[in-house]
Amino acid sequence: MWFEKDWKMKKLKKLREQNGYSYAVIATKLKISKAYYWQIENKKRKLSYLMAFKISKIFNLKPDDLFYYEID
Repeated sequence: MWFEKDWKMKKLKKLREQNGYSYAVIATKLKISKAYYWQIENKKRKLSYLMAFKISKIFNLKPDDLFYYEID
């Protein structure tokens, strides 16, 4: 089964936009710079598990629900 390789970050961006959050708002919640968050969302910086946990907590999700995709 083929799927877009950047689906995780596209899902994150869509979720951020659906909730009306800007890069700055998410960055503030995470206590990081806006540029750092932008780099994560645009795959310019690797996403650590701790950061994935913090991001998913903002959206009341588990990291696996946001960043993990199982292919049947």
